[in-house]
Amino acid sequence: MQKGMHTDTERCVRAVRSKDARFDGWFFTAVLTTGIYCRPSCPVVPPKPENMVFHPSAAACQQAGFRACKRCRPDTSPGSPEWNQRADAVARAMRLIADGTVDREGVPGLAARLGYSTRQVERQLLAELGAGPLALARAQRAQTARLLIETTTLPMTEIAFAAGFSSVRTFNDTVREVFALAPSDLRARAPKRTPGPAGTTGTPAALSLRLPFRAPLTPDNLFGHLAATAVPGVEEWRDGAYRRTLRLPHGHGFVALAPRPDHIACRLTLTDPRDLTVAISRCRRLLDLDADPVAVDDRLRTDPVLAPLVDKAPGRRVPRTVDEAEFAVRAVLGQQVSTAAARTHAARLATAYGEPVDDPDPEGGLTHLFPSPGALADLDPETLALPRARRATLTTLVRALVDGGLRLGVESDWPEVRAKLLALPGFGPWTADVIAMRALGDPDAFLPTDLGIRRAARELGLPSTPAALTARAAAWRPWRAYAVQYLWATDSHPINVLPA
Repeated sequence: MQKGMHTDTERCVRAVRSKDARFDGWFFTAVLTTGIYCRPSCPVVPPKPENMVFHPSAAACQQAGFRACKRCRPDTSPGSPEWNQRADAVARAMRLIADGTVDREGVPGLAARLGYSTRQVERQLLAELGAGPLALARAQRAQTARLLIETTTLPMTEIAFAAGFSSVRTFNDTVREVFALAPSDLRARAPKRTPGPAGTTGTPAALSLRLPFRAPLTPDNLFGHLAATAVPGVEEWRDGAYRRTLRLPHGHGFVALAPRPDHIACRLTLTDPRDLTVAISRCRRLLDLDADPVAVDDRLRTDPVLAPLVDKAPGRRVPRTVDEAEFAVRAVLGQQVSTAAARTHAARLATAYGEPVDDPDPEGGLTHLFPSPGALADLDPETLALPRARRATLTTLVRALVDGGLRLGVESDWPEVRAKLLALPGFGPWTADVIAMRALGDPDAFLPTDLGIRRAARELGLPSTPAALTARAAAWRPWRAYAVQYLWATDSHPINVLPA
């Protein structure tokens, strides 16, 4: 699987005939005789090859006049792995669109964040994806609208604005065009279930969703890491789910995420339903759900030392974050201390500077949003139970985040940010690379100086010095961040164990 797979007609036809779900999200099949588009794994009888046309995105299919298949629901397939494994302008643009930037700031705002002109961004997206930023954002709004129509009792007017549409008329027209059904008909066809609360804008409403992923997925290190490092008051493991607070563009929210055999169960409570698309996008990034585990594991299996680790528990993901600045602050707090100590430091910071919130679960323990860089701007370093040098590192980081000298986000240029981090006092390779790996999502970030990695290397017979291990790891590129997960998992540390 690679960039531009939709241009390889023969390979796409084979994938459609085999109904291979691993290709869902990589390309979409438009059927000329029916006017619909499908995911590769659609359960219907495959059309004749001469009646199939392949597109790189759902938006391109919609722009070409095709409607979404009612059987395989291609708009709900996992996102393309391309956008989370590449650092070029198109991939960064797609990450920003998924995060709702076009809906909030328009195409000029998207272009400004990328450092390109509007025309350049539109030209690059059109060339690779067959659709411009407005069409891509429209496809995402349609997907969000469908989700709200089918899973809530919210009035259609509220759904229209929650999904990001500028008017009810545009919402109605788009739903009819994309799904060939009026919104009310789409709701009538939805599987009968116990409805969630209707909710209104400004009132918390709980939504239960299924987040799809490409199999296989080993949840142990993913949820184990999040639970073991959870900041009290901000995160917790409760009743088989990882729960945390979310800072969102229009308000705040709470999410509970639990692993299931074929999906991640997601329960979201939002103070403003307009944040739904952003919340889903950030949860998917947190759990690395758009990864291509087959491509990753195939590469790592070429090393005879890693092969048994991969075969034992294939599909390990990289635990990431819902807030890049939060993770950077926590990475500094965790320098050269135990996991328990890092949690304590972060919890004190959250209690002192974070925004108090009311947990919608009466039994829950979520009390604060993690403080934003702005809230930490007036931090008195003398109040921190940290070595003086660590205090200076933290306050320098906060200043850089507040004044804009350091920007951490889905649009970040990975090498550029890494260089800026290394230029800050107190930032060595480990801190810069763990931020690149878990906050920025660089799939090739590597931690050769990490004590756990060096210990695993010695036990497995790999080179244990950073330089020699880095040289050996060149064969694992561009997936060294995933190799880190497999190496960490050789230890009995709680981060590797799915909590009971």
